[in-house]
Order: sequence, then C-alpha cells, then structure tokens
Amino acid sequence: MPGFELFGEEEKKQVNDVLETGVLMRYGFDGMRNGQWKAKEFEKTLATRMESKHVQMVSSGTAALTVALASAGIGAGDEVIMPTFTFVASFESILALGAVPILVDVDDTLTLNPAAVENAITPRTKVVMPVHMCGSMADLKALKAICDTHNLLLLEDACQAIGGTFEGKPLGSYGDLGCFSFDFVKTITSGEGGAIITNNEKYYTNADHYSDHGHDHVGNDRGAESHPFLGYNYRISELHAAVGIAQLRRLDSFLERQKKYYNSIRKGLAAVPEITFRTVPNGGVENYSFISFFMPSQELAEKAHKALGEAGVDACFYWFNNNWHYYKKWEHLTHKISLGKLSKEVQEQLPDYSQSDFSLSDKWVSRNISCLVKLSWTEEEVEMRVQKMVKAIKSVLS
Repeated sequence: MPGFELFGEEEKKQVNDVLETGVLMRYGFDGMRNGQWKAKEFEKTLATRMESKHVQMVSSGTAALTVALASAGIGAGDEVIMPTFTFVASFESILALGAVPILVDVDDTLTLNPAAVENAITPRTKVVMPVHMCGSMADLKALKAICDTHNLLLLEDACQAIGGTFEGKPLGSYGDLGCFSFDFVKTITSGEGGAIITNNEKYYTNADHYSDHGHDHVGNDRGAESHPFLGYNYRISELHAAVGIAQLRRLDSFLERQKKYYNSIRKGLAAVPEITFRTVPNGGVENYSFISFFMPSQELAEKAHKALGEAGVDACFYWFNNNWHYYKKWEHLTHKISLGKLSKEVQEQLPDYSQSDFSLSDKWVSRNISCLVKLSWTEEEVEMRVQKMVKAIKSVLS
C-alpha cells in the first residue's frame, strides 16, 4: 500500500510551508503561522473526501482506533469483537483501554464472518470492529443489521482500505466510526498519522479532547483551556499533516493506477482454473491495493508462495505464518504478556486463545496468498510479473 513510492514537488511544498513558519505543532502559536494550519486543512479535506461531518487527525492508525473507542465510552470490561486476521494494533487499541478483544472467525472475504459475530455477542459486547484487510471489506450490511439488533457500535478499521466503497459510501463512513492509518506503507502516507471519521458530534468532540490531554480547545489561550475529562497525547504534527495533504490530493490517481494493475494481474491469474479469488461482498468496491486469491489446499499455497519468491516475484504474503497479522503467532496476546499489569477485567474475561477453535479462519487463510499492487511499476513490469506468477503457480500445480 505504498504511497511513499510517489513523493513529489507537492509534498515538498507542503512541508516547506510548515518549515518556513517554524511552527510544527498543530495547536497554538497563532501569530507565527502565517495562516498555515495543516492538520486542520487535512481534516477538512478528508471529511469532504470521506463524506463525513467530522474528522480528527491523530498520530497513527493505532491511535485512531484507541481514540475512537475511548470517544464512544469503551473501557474496562467492555468486549470488542474483532477478526482473527488483522494487524496487532486491533487488539492493542482495545487492551489499552482495559477492554477485552473477542476474536472471531473470518470467511472468504478474509474479514469478519457475520455468523461468527452473532455467536460471539454477550451482555458485555459493546462494539463490532470489522477490519478491511488488504483493501477489501466485510459484509457491512449484515454486520450493521447485527449491530442495530443488539444496540452495538460498528467501528470500521479502514486503515488498509482507504478509497474503497460499500453501497456507494466510502469505507470508514458506513459505521458509527471509521479509522484510517497514514503510516509509511499505506495507500497514502504522512510518514506517521491516522484519522477518525464520524457523523456523531459527541464522539468527535470527545476524540478532539481525548487526543490532546483532555483540552477542550475553547478560546485562544491554550494555557487557559479547561479539561472536561482525562486525555492523552495522540496529536499529529503539522509536518506529518502537510505530507498527508499532498498525498490525499493524489489518492484518486493512486487508486486508478492500482485498479489498472490489479485487473491485469487478476486477468492473468484467472487463466489458472485452480485459483479462486477473495469474495467482495455485494455492493463493495475494493481499493485494489492487494490481489488476494486461494489455492486448492494449504500445502499448495505454501509451495506456491515459495515458488513465487524463487521466481523473483516480490511483495507476496502468506499470512497464515505471519507474526503480525494472524492469531496463530500472537503469543503475547495468548499468554497475556505485558510490561505493566493488565486490568482485572482483561485478566478474568480474556478467552484462552491457546485453546480456541478458529478452524473456519484457518480454512481460508491457510490457502490464501495476497500480493501487493505497487504504484511504481510500469505496464511492462506488470505484464512480466503476471507471466512469472502464472508460471510459478502452474509449476506447483503440475
């Protein structure tokens, strides 16, 4: 998801605007800014692009998830349903608030299985958190219906899927809250950064305060601001926001290029009858940052992944054995390994994931290979890549 491949003069100009003022912090120092408010500009532009009333920029995607949960009042003992296939930030953000991550199976979308979500709901459940991994989404319509029935919040982790849509709405805007990451290897990058989007004014106000030590941001004297509640520091800097502004303006061109290369790769792979592709729910449109497909068996997937590497095809991922993205290697969660003492609620309520049966997830993830779609390729490089991929996979199948 490499926005970092295409830095240019616009990014340089935006950063230089900040350096010329000398004000790197998003709050205060009004007289020195010469009208430059990059974080505010990023928020306004992103709100328009995401068709949302409110945006709060923060320091990372992990911070976005944490602040989003906190803004909705999620805390000690509350349960948040999340998928077995995601990045570790999903459960980190939950645990940071003393809440309890409840892992459930994924299906052929490689995201939350609605039936598994329904079965995991308890009186302590407060949030369903679908994670739109590798550029595509869960069946949000089914999840929204579940949330409405049980009075739960739907929080979209769209950190890997900016630019995708569901039923015509930008991913992240379908639920009650949506989160994005702008770290170095996302579709667009600000180096480090994240954002929360919502149409709920209370959640937005809470996020605004919570992400800056509880400051209420009333008036022009930062030192005189009051603190309605406890908060922490999840601020984005003006330098990071400046890069993000330039990258956001290029998002549609990035998506167009990704789609073109994605379609070329998929067309080539579709000629291999043994390959099937990840399911995109009805009404969904990917952001085309990855092409994800299934081999007939785990053994063939492992062999195909190895063959792709040996053929010089980079950026192909076999998540089943990945330390960061699949539950099997999350020993620190399974064994509750933390520098500080975990909350009593987490100690008592966290399931014993070493004994959990996630065979439904294993069925899909063990056969999946996901290949990154790079922006910096030429059309000739894409065609050569397709040929290498097809040849490598056919060699395994034969």
